[in-house]
Amino acid sequence: MHVAPKATPFYASRRAAILAGVALLALAGTGALWATRGPATIFETMPVKRGSIEASVTAIGTLQPQTYVDVGAQVSGQITRLHVQPGSAVEKGQLLAEIDPSVQQATVDAGRAALAGLRAQLADQKAQHRLAGQQHVRQQQMAKSDATPLAELELAVATLASAAARIDHLKAQIDQTQASLKADEARLGYTRIYAPMAGSVVGLDAKEGQTLNATYQTPTILRIADLSAMTVWTEVSEADVRRVRAGMPVYFTTLGGDQRRWRGKVRQVLPAPPVPGGASAGTALAPSTSKVVLYTVLFDVDNADGELMPQMTAQVVFVTAAADNVLAVPLPALKPSTAEGARAGEFTARVMAPDGKVDEREVTVGVRNRLSAEVLQGLKEGELLVTGEQPAVNGPSRFQL
Repeated sequence: MHVAPKATPFYASRRAAILAGVALLALAGTGALWATRGPATIFETMPVKRGSIEASVTAIGTLQPQTYVDVGAQVSGQITRLHVQPGSAVEKGQLLAEIDPSVQQATVDAGRAALAGLRAQLADQKAQHRLAGQQHVRQQQMAKSDATPLAELELAVATLASAAARIDHLKAQIDQTQASLKADEARLGYTRIYAPMAGSVVGLDAKEGQTLNATYQTPTILRIADLSAMTVWTEVSEADVRRVRAGMPVYFTTLGGDQRRWRGKVRQVLPAPPVPGGASAGTALAPSTSKVVLYTVLFDVDNADGELMPQMTAQVVFVTAAADNVLAVPLPALKPSTAEGARAGEFTARVMAPDGKVDEREVTVGVRNRLSAEVLQGLKEGELLVTGEQPAVNGPSRFQL
């Protein structure tokens, strides 16, 4: 039987030394691994700075002339001449169009002839009245001396009264004929259509040679508009319309307008949405086919340079609140204290101290929109506001045996 020799003290001590060295290396490697790891969380920060904040309601609008008039025909007939074209500048009282005056001229001529005949009859009747008066006086004188029968005197009285009545009747006929003639002359004048205001011709709905029928309604020939001032008809959703008030500042841009901003103030918020089935341009915008209820808001803008044109689309911004040169921070970096606190402007924010420690602060905000908020108290300019965080990425552990 073979018996292994017992380990000598030399070999035992050497083995223990090797095991101890391996343990020390393992501990050193573990320490090196922890040393290469960064913090558990990396915070994203930004300094609190000053800036401008604007709270707003956005909408889409359509440009229309602030002042315009539809020029129509008040008499029927054929258009013989148009003196303007779309885009023509016109002055008040300028001749725009002519309608064939043949019928109206004939009516006026007939009225004038009838009036002349009545005046001739009146002159004749006045002569008859003078003669009847003379006969009446003569019969009265003769009756005093019983030189004429009573019947002759009564006949003279009746003849005088009849002549006076016929004069009154003719005068009434003359007045009536004069009134009719005045109306006929007015209708004759309507065959020449003049500009009721100065402006530009923005629409032409008739052509030379076209026959107009003004019996039941006034046919429109053209539209004149003053393009120096425009009105923006804006559609605002029912969710936002309560935030829009008369006098509120507003600005808009147009497609292809090089981001130029035109500014104005809200003139009127119409109390009811457009009536289904359509509405005229002078009352409201055309009704929307969607189920969203839209209200019409009007505001005016100067157009002295003529850059704005009717029917342009306007991207409108109603400024509900604004603050300039104030402490401004990203709204997502703030946490509402409570639902009621958020409505009152009470939030909490995380701020990083110079030593890297993150503390929470109570913050009161003023003007805010979906992106930014005005800080009224709780933060100072230059402080580091924590805007986000992400887990740290661990570096590799390196050690050598």
